Amino acid sequence: MKICVAGLGLIGGSMCSALKRAGHAVDGWNRSPQAACYAVENGIIDAQADGFTRYDVVFVALPPQATVDFIDNTRFKSGAIVSDICGVKGFIENHVYSVPRNFRYVGCHPMAGKEVSGIENACADLFDGASMIITRRNETDADAADKVIDLSRDMGFGRAVLCTAKTHDEKIAYTSQLAHIVSNAYVKSPSLKNCICFTGGSFQDMTRIAGVDENVWASLYLNNAENVAAEIDLLVDSLTRVKEAVLEKDSRKLKSILAEGRSLFAGSEKTVSDADISVKKLN
Repeated sequence: MKICVAGLGLIGGSMCSALKRAGHAVDGWNRSPQAACYAVENGIIDAQADGFTRYDVVFVALPPQATVDFIDNTRFKSGAIVSDICGVKGFIENHVYSVPRNFRYVGCHPMAGKEVSGIENACADLFDGASMIITRRNETDADAADKVIDLSRDMGFGRAVLCTAKTHDEKIAYTSQLAHIVSNAYVKSPSLKNCICFTGGSFQDMTRIAGVDENVWASLYLNNAENVAAEIDLLVDSLTRVKEAVLEKDSRKLKSILAEGRSLFAGSEKTVSDADISVKKLN
């Protein structure tokens, strides 16, 4: 089986390293030559791809618009599996299925990453124990999805989570995109200046992902706009309730609001009960 990864940043490079660790031969391609040269020189890939018609599986690790442009303007082997790893799925999936294709598409999204980017930060163990989200709809080829699951196991993922693109985008708006928005907004306070001696774990947790790459994350927010906006509205409402209680010096009301959050978190579901979501343990 011939595998190629298009896009050699942190995630794409780590996929290459993880697949090679499992014994696969992996080629790579990148929009700029520097990352591809680095990947060859450091054994992250076996060779640079000069075309894609020879590959059985192509993972596309590019931003949303770059992903659809790459898919539209690339010739793939007939029957090949083309799997993008974008953080939004509906946008990509709807575009892919808008016209007939000669390949089998599988949308996926690895639930792993770092607060740094670039091929130089790629590592083979980035996905160990993590979840790989795989989206499916009526057109999804079952054998192709199974192959992506098998390769996810080889890369070290602990679970394959199958769901619709709609479910994925709703969940990710809350668990990932809102978290990055909040962290980025949090550091815009004037209080950030000269606070270094007053910080502890809570500050570090809140600011770890503040330094988002605006070129990547803006496109993710915009391509999941309705879900992101809905989560922001809910957060603003919650913060407004706290603000009002504080300004009113209403201890009873404030304690009730805080207790509500503590109770909701403590009682949150530890298992998936959504009929649209299927979880497969991989190791």
